[in-house]
Amino acid sequence: MTAERHLDRLRPAAARLARFTGRTLRGEWHAIVVDPVRQLARRGLSGLLLAFVAAFGVIFFHDIAQHPTGAVWVTRLGGVKADLPLWLSLLRTPVSLYVPALDLPVWAGITQLFLAFALAELTLGRSRTLAIAYATTLAGTLVARLMIAIGPGWSGLGLPAACGQVLDTGPSAAVVGLFTYLSVVRRAPVVFTLTGGSMVWESIAVPNLAGREHLIAVGSAVVLGLLHGRRSQLRALGRSLLPTRTPGPSPTAPTAPTAPTAPKASPVLPMTASASATVPAPASPHPTAGRTPMTSLER
Repeated sequence: MTAERHLDRLRPAAARLARFTGRTLRGEWHAIVVDPVRQLARRGLSGLLLAFVAAFGVIFFHDIAQHPTGAVWVTRLGGVKADLPLWLSLLRTPVSLYVPALDLPVWAGITQLFLAFALAELTLGRSRTLAIAYATTLAGTLVARLMIAIGPGWSGLGLPAACGQVLDTGPSAAVVGLFTYLSVVRRAPVVFTLTGGSMVWESIAVPNLAGREHLIAVGSAVVLGLLHGRRSQLRALGRSLLPTRTPGPSPTAPTAPTAPTAPKASPVLPMTASASATVPAPASPHPTAGRTPMTSLER
C-alpha cells in the first residue's frame, strides 16, 4: 500500500517533468534547426558566406603549412605565442583563427567549424558572428597570457612559463564560443551541454593551455549571451554610475548699452464731424466801436 502511495505521488511530478522536457526539446529544435533552415531557404547560399570562408581558410593554411617555406610564412602571419609581445599577438590573432592547431586533426574539425559559423550567421548575422568569434578567441589568448604571467600555483590558476612557447592557433575557441553563445541566446540546453560541458570536462581531464582557453571562451560567451538585448539597460546603468554635476550659478554677462529710443508720438485721436467743422471767425468790430462819445466842449 505504501509503494502504491509513493507511485501516486511520483506520477504527477514525472508527468510535469516529461512535459517540461518535451517543450524544451521542441523549442530547441525550432530555435537551432528549423529557424536557420528557413533563413537558408530565404537567403540561399549567400547566408553561408562566413562558413565557407572559415572552412576554406583553414584548408588553405593547412596546405601551405605542409611546405617548409609555407610553414614559416604561416607562423609569421598567424602564429600566436604567449611569449611574444602583446602588440604582435593582437596583430596575428585574426589570422590565427584560420591556422589549424598542431595537436588537432584538421579534417575532423572542419565539420564543427562549418556548422558553428553557418548556424551563427543564419541566426545572428555576419557582423555579430565575427564579433563573437573574435571576442571569445581574444579573451582566451589574453587570459592565457595572464595565467602564464602569474606562474604555477594560485590554486591551479597559473600556468608554467613553458606554456608561453606553445603555438596557440586554431578556430576551436571561436567554435566553442559561437556554440555557447547560440545556446544561451536561443535557450538550447542540449547544445550547451554538448559544447560547453564537453569543454569543461576537457579542461579538467587534460589541464593544458588549449583546455584553459576553451574554458575561458565558454565563460566569455556565456557573459555575452546574458548581456544580449540589454543595451538600453546597460546604458541606464552606466549613466547612473557616472557622477552627476549640479549646475552652479552662471556668471552674468555684461549687458551691451542700448541705443536711446526716440520718444513715442502721442496717438492722434480721430476727429468727429462736429469737431472738424470750421468755427467762424469773430466779426471785426465797427470802427467806431470802443470809442467814447465826444462832448460839446471837444467839438
